[in-house]
Amino acid sequence: MIHENSSSASYAAAGVDITAGYKAVELMKAHVARTQTEGSNCDIGGFGGLFVPNIAGMTEPVLVSGTDGVGTKLKIAFLMDKHDTVGIDCVAMCVNDVICSGAAPLFFLDYIACGKNVPERIADIVKGVAEGCVRAGAALIGGETAEMPGFYPVDEYDLAGFAVGLVDRPRVIDNTKMAEGDVVIALPSSGVHSNGFSLVRKVFDVENCDLKTPLNELSGKSLGEALLEPTKIYVKPVLSLMKEVDVKGISHITGGGFYENIPRSIPDGLCAEIKRDAVRVLPLFDLIQKAGNIPERDMFNTFNMGVGMSIVVPEKDADRALEILKAQGEDAYVIGKIVKGEDKIKLI
Repeated sequence: MIHENSSSASYAAAGVDITAGYKAVELMKAHVARTQTEGSNCDIGGFGGLFVPNIAGMTEPVLVSGTDGVGTKLKIAFLMDKHDTVGIDCVAMCVNDVICSGAAPLFFLDYIACGKNVPERIADIVKGVAEGCVRAGAALIGGETAEMPGFYPVDEYDLAGFAVGLVDRPRVIDNTKMAEGDVVIALPSSGVHSNGFSLVRKVFDVENCDLKTPLNELSGKSLGEALLEPTKIYVKPVLSLMKEVDVKGISHITGGGFYENIPRSIPDGLCAEIKRDAVRVLPLFDLIQKAGNIPERDMFNTFNMGVGMSIVVPEKDADRALEILKAQGEDAYVIGKIVKGEDKIKLI
């Protein structure tokens, strides 16, 4: 219920309409309710979100947390006036990091800062956050909307959040068991995801280009639609894989691309040898590279290039891993192997 007795004409004159905040909360409640899981508290509007984790059967429960934002991809949302998918990106950037340790996300909280609180727009943003939580199996247990006139333009906002997951310590994925001969599997991305958009925006001069005309190079999608395609969430496929296969390392391919992220899951003395020709590069990246005249090395050091996550498994389990992932809707495929070396990653 909107707090009818709570209003401040003076605060409104300064640019902050607290009643708009109450309306936004009312509009988002149905979206938040979709995310509720065992252990979560459905009420919103309190000072803290409550969650009771189920630790039955665990020998040493470990909490794993991750925080991130959507970055300048939001500029595309502003230009397209489409705000119901960037919340998925926000959740994805956090839960995809958490799952790299083998942790199942428990809950998520978001933070929206805006120049003007337009309740319908805030509800659209939270609708995306809720959808991301549903895809990750996490509960949306709280958040904050801050109206900051004079700090943000009235039609712009920033979006960030954090996730907390849970894993039993013996099942933490920490690369200590990785060995020469292990296989590197790629999980395809849905597009640029939420990294590299400062370069994307420069390449296409997005404030002045046509974002809405369908392009043959993008199978009939417009450039704006392709760029706004939300980040894929890999939580459920990876959890299914972990139940049956000894997963030795996971990398979430974000900013810095292959060269920065894959080495983060590789121990000293080993190297992920990636076959360049095996990587299924999405047409959007070819378009970016051509439009910006960007060297291939820089592309692989900035973007995911069509691989949103890489997973290392024993060679003997590779076929089984692919079967499990494909049964979960992931068109997974092998892109390389683990060899001895000090470079941690090599594209051949």
